[in-house]
Amino acid sequence: MKSPRLTSLRAARVERPAPARDTRLLFATRFIRLFAYGALSVVLVLYLVGLGLTSQQVGVLLTLTLVGDAAISLALSTRADLLGRRRMLIAGALLMTAAGLVFMSTSSFWVLLLAATIGVISPSGHEVGPFLSIEQAALSQLVAGQRRTYLFAWYTLTGSFATALGALSAGLVIRLAQKPALPMQSGYRVVVVVYAVLGIVLALLFARLSPGTEPTRRDTMTTAAPLRRFSGLGQSRPVVMRLSMLFALDAFGGGFVVQAFAAYWFHLRFGLDAAALGAIFFWANVCAGLSALVASRVAARIGLVRTMVFTHLPSNVLLILVPLMPSAWLAVGVLLVRFSISQMDVPARQAYVMAVVAPEERAAAGGVTGVARTIGAAISPVFVGLMLARPSWMNLPFYIAGALKIGYDVLLYRQFAAARTPEEAAD
Repeated sequence: MKSPRLTSLRAARVERPAPARDTRLLFATRFIRLFAYGALSVVLVLYLVGLGLTSQQVGVLLTLTLVGDAAISLALSTRADLLGRRRMLIAGALLMTAAGLVFMSTSSFWVLLLAATIGVISPSGHEVGPFLSIEQAALSQLVAGQRRTYLFAWYTLTGSFATALGALSAGLVIRLAQKPALPMQSGYRVVVVVYAVLGIVLALLFARLSPGTEPTRRDTMTTAAPLRRFSGLGQSRPVVMRLSMLFALDAFGGGFVVQAFAAYWFHLRFGLDAAALGAIFFWANVCAGLSALVASRVAARIGLVRTMVFTHLPSNVLLILVPLMPSAWLAVGVLLVRFSISQMDVPARQAYVMAVVAPEERAAAGGVTGVARTIGAAISPVFVGLMLARPSWMNLPFYIAGALKIGYDVLLYRQFAAARTPEEAAD
């Protein structure tokens, strides 16, 4: 007769690799997705202008891109804990592929507008769609709470390096695609094609996730209040709503300097080509990734909220200084210094949201706060398009972004500095 202890040990050996395997898969999907976003963001505005769109039309298109991303994210992430996280992730990946296929095959403004609204396109090089919130919810139940910030720091680092490599690769692809008989637009289109293909790769990887990434307890939304059925939130709703309003303000400011527009600004102001822009944003995102890795150590010393504020505030001062630099390389230098501390708040923010909500509401909480950020960022590009169309206004996006994001830092500190997560209270 087999010993119960021996049986349990054998079962543990069988079950233990699943969380590690799922974690590796989620890190891989994060890398592939951010690689695609980083590559596209460098060339997106240049590609759209090359198709014949005006700066104003590009601004409108990018705004509706983010609005559509917000709607898709809300619809999928708030249903993920009920209908299945893997299913919603696969759906998001297919929408990413669909958007890429349309962008590569037409120059019609209205068709592009429809694809941008329904599909998943990232003009900033950062996360859009339902992926981030659902992946974070899955990762949060794969590790102990005390290790959450550390895991999210590596998760952020992975994304930053992927964005950096995507930006660099886009520049290299365009340079290699340059031939006397081919227009520059052909190189931009290659990047769009790669974006669509990587969406298919993501769908295949998401399908390999184990049931361990699904929530352990599912809410019965059919018997819940209407607001809960819509948002997926119950007891966590008050804190999530307060955080969402603050995150929307931060993202509204950040929307003035999304990577696609920042790259275009460097092109207009200093005449830098796509290859140079790819190299610049490669190093910018490398700096950002390394800064995120430091976040877990800083948070362990001063807490999550203070880490978010004390690292974010100086980076926004540097953002205001970028257009004041007299030469391209001084502006790039300030930008790189800014990126070296700008992402330290990201893993702290992600860990904080996951820590202050109920475990079965994590995907919904991440989705609602993510949608708030996307909506905030979606409003800004309309104004940026108008500003970049006038040479005398082209520096305003940096000033506005820095001022708004500093305001966010002050409000966040005033409202949440005294609040501690369960893990911080236990320590």
